[in-house]
Amino acid sequence: MAQQTKVGMVKQKIKEWINEGKVSPGEKIYSENELVKMFEVSRHTVRQAVGDLVHEGYLYREQGAGTFVANRRTEAKRMPPTGKNIGVITTYITDYIFPSIIKGIESHLSQHGYSLTFACTDNNPEKERQCLETMINRNVDGLIVEPTRSSSYNPNLHYYLQMEQNNTPFLMINQYYPQLNPPHIILDDEKGGYIATDHLIGLGHRKVIGLFKSDDIQGLNRMQGFIRAFREKNIAFFPEMIITYTTEQKEEVFLNKLKGVLLSDERPTGIVCYNDEIAISVLNLLRELGLKVPNDISIVGYDDSYLAEASETKITSVTHPKTEMGIEAAKWVVSAVENREKAGTYQKVYQPELVIRSSTKAISK
Repeated sequence: MAQQTKVGMVKQKIKEWINEGKVSPGEKIYSENELVKMFEVSRHTVRQAVGDLVHEGYLYREQGAGTFVANRRTEAKRMPPTGKNIGVITTYITDYIFPSIIKGIESHLSQHGYSLTFACTDNNPEKERQCLETMINRNVDGLIVEPTRSSSYNPNLHYYLQMEQNNTPFLMINQYYPQLNPPHIILDDEKGGYIATDHLIGLGHRKVIGLFKSDDIQGLNRMQGFIRAFREKNIAFFPEMIITYTTEQKEEVFLNKLKGVLLSDERPTGIVCYNDEIAISVLNLLRELGLKVPNDISIVGYDDSYLAEASETKITSVTHPKTEMGIEAAKWVVSAVENREKAGTYQKVYQPELVIRSSTKAISK
């Protein structure tokens, strides 16, 4: 809550500068470092506040130049002089694995003289609609998109169809809307869920719980791999072996469900987590309950993010290409923009691997 209040405070102050005319349309605002010192907040807070204001149309970014005040009346017509502008829409933008993906995109595009327009949806279809309208109004030359709530019907498909009709190439990363089957770069998440679970089974674990996000296809595919590992090894299923959650559900909701299972007589010996963020939350819960990792319970994360090595217990985790995926996405969109007639269909599927660390161990007989 305090973090959100700080973000709101920074946003409100920058809006006041704009509304009071202290900074004019087209004028560069303070740098990230200056804003950090000025407001005495973290760099993460500043990035989130500025990112929100870009999304809301108060500011815009010019690659290699900085962040500027938008002319809200004419912003829809603004285009970089080169006409080489790529839109990037992700579910989140300032934390976890997303900065690495964006870094990969940015590094390749900047080498080829392209500017970027960033936006994030917070995994909310209504925000995705706003992002898409902004990108279309700005006449972006190409678009890289991470789908929003990809496991259910998306109400914004007509925007993508409109871009197709306008011959604006777009590529989806991490997942894609199956109704469109667009060019995409993804990870084989079914395999990822499988190898995470199979690792624990190979260590002798038979009572393994899976925690999965259910409103993104990634979560459903990882769950499918989790189930396949049990079936192939002919291991008995049991109640409460899968706990799911959605974007809206607070972390404490599914952690309370997990807590109930951990305090029961049928406590699991292993947990497969949707990602490393969840794995860290589980690690903290286990500490609260006085359970040790991996002596009492083994944990496997997903994405092999910086969080996997952020705590004293290093987390075994499934790899995600992150920066490499960003570079590949940028390569495709540049090629598609410069050779539109040759863009065609495209798909790349990365094969995940398991990085074994100290959060997993063989179960005692």
